[in-house]
Amino acid sequence: MSDVGPTAVLPRRPLTVGELLDAAVLLLRDQARVLLPLAVALALVEQAVLYPVRLLAGAHPPGWWPAGGESFGWYWLLLAAGAGTEAAIIALLGNPAARGGAAALLGHRRAPSELLHEARPGATLLAAGSVGLAVGLAGLAGPAWFVAYGLLGLVVPVLVLDGVPTHRAPGRAIRLAGRVGGRAAAVRLLGYLGWWLVRVGIGLGVPYGLGLLDLFDVSAWALPVAVVAQAAVNALAYPALACLDAVLHLETRMRTEGLDIRLSRAPAGVPEPVLLAVER
Repeated sequence: MSDVGPTAVLPRRPLTVGELLDAAVLLLRDQARVLLPLAVALALVEQAVLYPVRLLAGAHPPGWWPAGGESFGWYWLLLAAGAGTEAAIIALLGNPAARGGAAALLGHRRAPSELLHEARPGATLLAAGSVGLAVGLAGLAGPAWFVAYGLLGLVVPVLVLDGVPTHRAPGRAIRLAGRVGGRAAAVRLLGYLGWWLVRVGIGLGVPYGLGLLDLFDVSAWALPVAVVAQAAVNALAYPALACLDAVLHLETRMRTEGLDIRLSRAPAGVPEPVLLAVER
């Protein structure tokens, strides 16, 4: 199997940080027909789940800032709940993203239906729920969120691609993210920061921009406008971050486990799960 080249979604070699970010965008472009519809649905569900907590926190659109200091406890809970839901959604989208990334690494083209076929949905739901809960609880502790988010991003890619038992996936994911001085965890946090700036800019910019145009009474439509704007930008950010997790997982394995060398030496006709399995 020869290298699919520098213009591939995921070349078979260790990548720079810039190349990792580019590879994530290319993977999202290739798998948009699967990832974007799923992301839209999950982003809308997230908005519905968070709305009651926003009411308790006294947070109002478009900025969702609390009305007063007396509701700070509820607002802190809202931040933690939001951290947990977004981590769970990214993990869920990590299943098809990881399968798409593996296909790109092997030079295959996958139809959208193939990305969801035999995708271990039960194990993925359990893993995503566990990741979301862990990140949400870490969010309650403030700075601990950085550690939890950085280290737990590879759980679903490990579960889907590496062929390890479900109970071993979190431990292996943490070890992978912590290798080379925590490189994968740091790049994951960098990607999150970049998309967070985009999400804040669009989430606030759209309502305020419509208000400046004075086309209609934005104050009367503040809630639906803010919800739609946030759901729309999240529906792009979440699959992009899931694709970053997918390429980080595979690149870390190439960098630290010689996955690229194994693939180059594998005989023709070996099934994809066998090629990528950690234990054979």
